[in-house]
Amino acid sequence: MKYFINLLIVIAAGLMIYNATHLDFGNLLAKDSKTALIGVLASACVIMLMSILLISKKIQRKRRGK
Repeated sequence: MKYFINLLIVIAAGLMIYNATHLDFGNLLAKDSKTALIGVLASACVIMLMSILLISKKIQRKRRGK
């Protein structure tokens, strides 16, 4: 499970970098730039949620150890 979560984080980071290269900072609300912005935000959400899941799993393991 831990490896799968880490794999998802790496994939999301790669997609975030890819979408960031397609951003047009002069006009963020253009068609292609808007799609890339949504992709960057979605990737950031995935990274944040997977990080929260990893932390909660660590806390769960510590609680079971007591």
